[in-house]
Amino acid sequence: MPVSQDSPTIANAIKQLDPARYTALGDFIDEVNAPDVRKDLVKTYGDQGITGFLKLTGAVKSAGTADSVVWWEETRLHEPQVCTFAAAADGTGDVSAAATSAFGIYGANPSVVRVGDVILVDGDRARVAALTSSTAFEIEFLNGLTTGIAAADAAKTCPIVYNLFAQGSDHPDEFLESNVNRFENSYNILKETFKVTGSQMTNIGYIDLGGGDYRWYIKGETDTRRRFEDKIEMACLLSENTSNLTDINGSEGYFAALQDRGMVQDGLVNSFTELDALVTQMDVNRCPAEYAMYVNTAQGLAIDNMLSSVGTNGGGLMGSFGAFNNDKDMAVNLGFKSFTRGGYTFHKHDWKLLNDPTLMAGFDGTVAAGAMIPLKSVVDPRTGASSYALEMNYKAANGYSRAMEHWLTGGVNGVYTDGRDVLQCNYRAEVNLCVKAANQHVLIQS
Repeated sequence: MPVSQDSPTIANAIKQLDPARYTALGDFIDEVNAPDVRKDLVKTYGDQGITGFLKLTGAVKSAGTADSVVWWEETRLHEPQVCTFAAAADGTGDVSAAATSAFGIYGANPSVVRVGDVILVDGDRARVAALTSSTAFEIEFLNGLTTGIAAADAAKTCPIVYNLFAQGSDHPDEFLESNVNRFENSYNILKETFKVTGSQMTNIGYIDLGGGDYRWYIKGETDTRRRFEDKIEMACLLSENTSNLTDINGSEGYFAALQDRGMVQDGLVNSFTELDALVTQMDVNRCPAEYAMYVNTAQGLAIDNMLSSVGTNGGGLMGSFGAFNNDKDMAVNLGFKSFTRGGYTFHKHDWKLLNDPTLMAGFDGTVAAGAMIPLKSVVDPRTGASSYALEMNYKAANGYSRAMEHWLTGGVNGVYTDGRDVLQCNYRAEVNLCVKAANQHVLIQS
C-alpha cells in the first residue's frame, strides 16, 4: 500500500531536532550512518574443542558387527592360593581355600593347590599334605614349625612356588587348566539435530564465518557438529553400564573401567615417593615402559613442581620417545613434556576436558585429575607382542558405518524430502570404548 506523505512510517530526521540546537549535519542524518561493525568473531574461550584424547593416545578404531563387543584377557600364569587359616598346635594347619576363578582343576577338588604343592605362608614354606574337601586342605611346614598359624578371619594370599614329592611317587592326578577373563561391552547410541528455516538461510549478518560467508546459521550448524563430536568422545570416556533404563544398556566408559579394574591413585601425584609407589604397582602388573599422562591443571602443575625440584629433566634423566618415532621434537610439538622414572617414560599432556567447568563440574570431583595410558606402540621386548590399550568401536557392515552419520531433511535449498520450510541436519553415532588390560592403566583421583 502506498505510504501517505501526511503520515509517514519513518519520521523525518529534520523534525527530530530543534533547529536552535543545530550543531552539525550529523545531528540530522545520524540514523542513515552505517554502523562500524567488526566482522571477526572473538574466541572468548579459545579453542573449546575437547576431542583428541583417544586419537593422541593411539586408540584404534574398529568396526563392530554385533550389539556388543566381546574380548578375552589372560589371567596370571602363576595364580596364588587365597586361604583362611585355623589355629593348629601340632604344626599341621587346617586351611580353608577361598574361592578363585583363575584356574579350574580337572578332578574332585576345585582348589588351586594340589597335594605336593609348596606354598609361602608369611615367608615360611609349607607343603600341601592332603586335600580334605573341595575347599579345604592340610599343610606341613618344611622348617618344622610346631606352633602353627594363628587363627585369622582375613584371607591370606599364599603363592604356590614349586612342588615336592618323595622318591618313587606318582605324578599328580590333577592338572591346572588355563583360564581367561571374559569382558563384554555394549554400545552407546547418540543422536542430535539442528534446524534452520528457509527464511533464516537467506539472512546476511555482520560476522564473517569463514570464506566470506556471513550467514549466521552456518555458525549454529558448525557448533552443533562440534558438540556432537565432543559428546561421542565423552560417551566413550564417561559412560557406564546400566540395568535401570528400559531397553537401554549403556556402555562401560574409560573412567568406569579404570575404577573397576585399573590402578587407582588416591590424590594428586605430588612427589617422587608417590610416583615411585605407582612404578612399583606397574612392575606388579608387568606394564609397558612408555605412558601418556593426560592430566588437569592441578596435576600438571604438581608434576612440574616435582620435576623442577631435581632439574628440568628429572635430575638429568631423559625420556625415551619410542611412541613418537624416537623424535623428541615430535613429542614437544604435540604438546607433551617427557621424563623417565624407574625405567618408565612418562609423556605429560594437558587434558582440556578435565579443566572445562561447563562439562566436568557435575562429574564426581574425585575422578577428574588425570589418567596414565600405556601407549600402543610399545612392544613387549621378550615376546615381541603388542596390543592396543584402547579400542574405539563403531557399528558398521557392508559399507554402512554408524561412526558418524550425517544427513539432511526438509524442503529448502535443494533438499526436498518433505514439505517443511526447514532444513534439518541429523546426526547419529553408535560407538563404544573397550579398555584392554585395564590393570595397566592408572586413574588419578584428585
